[in-house]
Amino acid sequence: MALLRPIATALHCANKPTSHQTTKGKIVTVLSIDGGGIRGIIPGTILAFLESKLQELDGPNARIADYFDVISGTSTGGLVTAMLAAPDKDNKPLFAAKDINKFYFEHGPKIFPQDSASATGPKYDGKYLRSIIKDLLDTKTMNQTLSDVIIPTFDIKLIQPMVFSTSDAKIKTSKNALLADVCVATSAAPTFLPAHYFETKHEDGKTRSFNLIDGGVAANNPTQVAITHIFNQIVKGHFDTVDIKPMDTTKILVVSLGTGTAKFEAKYNATMVAEWSPINWIFDKGATPLIDVYSASSTDMVDIQVSSMFQALGAEKNYLRIQDDNLTGTTTSVDGATTTNMEALADIGSKLLEKSVARVNVDTGAFEPVVGEGTNSDALTRFAKLLSDERKIRIAK
Repeated sequence: MALLRPIATALHCANKPTSHQTTKGKIVTVLSIDGGGIRGIIPGTILAFLESKLQELDGPNARIADYFDVISGTSTGGLVTAMLAAPDKDNKPLFAAKDINKFYFEHGPKIFPQDSASATGPKYDGKYLRSIIKDLLDTKTMNQTLSDVIIPTFDIKLIQPMVFSTSDAKIKTSKNALLADVCVATSAAPTFLPAHYFETKHEDGKTRSFNLIDGGVAANNPTQVAITHIFNQIVKGHFDTVDIKPMDTTKILVVSLGTGTAKFEAKYNATMVAEWSPINWIFDKGATPLIDVYSASSTDMVDIQVSSMFQALGAEKNYLRIQDDNLTGTTTSVDGATTTNMEALADIGSKLLEKSVARVNVDTGAFEPVVGEGTNSDALTRFAKLLSDERKIRIAK
């Protein structure tokens, strides 16, 4: 049983001409979107550009979900994943990529109301977020997505990551949760939004309980989760879309989108933190050092490992990581949902398109421009052509 649906399945099969038949492709395609709250506007801007390039090649109805075998997203990236891959009544994606930022601008200020932060409990009550996600996704379940989606969460009761995927949902009733529940759960950032509880049923009818918080505590950058998932399916013989062996990154195409990180500042040093109490690690001069450390290490370590893996096989051009590591001021916040800040984030995304392709320096963690590969918009244009060509192979006459 093929757990990773071929791209052709995601091409809204109900509308696909019957004269087409699926054939094996040449590459496995992956899209990954980091967590980052309102900073999801940055990858939203990048995705709108990528989809516009796909539409130039394949027509105005082309959508991101048509081209990716797997779309993975954590926290706000999980919500974007759902918008891209959840079906509407016509079995087409709920959102075009260009509409993602419209969602943030319309609903962000109500999700993160700037004048009603709570003095006790989480900063926000999460009621509006739960309401809008429920309205958006209704009763859609994980097994209904148009691409295979992967959304990490963390079970605070079991103290372990809990990853939801379309593949698991198709074979395990207990993992076929409502997509709305999974999106609320992966977005439940500690200190900002309340944890989320929901239940599903096992095959025998017994109840399974989930006590979940933000997937960012385990995999804020879910790229490696997606790639590992694919390799696992290959090993198990469950992947038949492309002839590929485990760890063969030469046949995997990955677009990994960050939500930006703060500009590097030497805030701390060993001498300083050696004297810290537990309280200092949690809160120091308006900052949250422990949370900052876990978030940065989770995101950067994934990029370092994935980049190293692709470089080892000479496939570094198959992995495109687009990230801005120079955010300052309010743009670094996950909940700065003022019009001014959201416009600034959209501008950062637009300017990021014109920056040089960069790769992480495994020694310093900094992104460094790559000579000879042009800008991020150049790279996305190249990727759009590869994605379009792969799609055509999959639905060849």
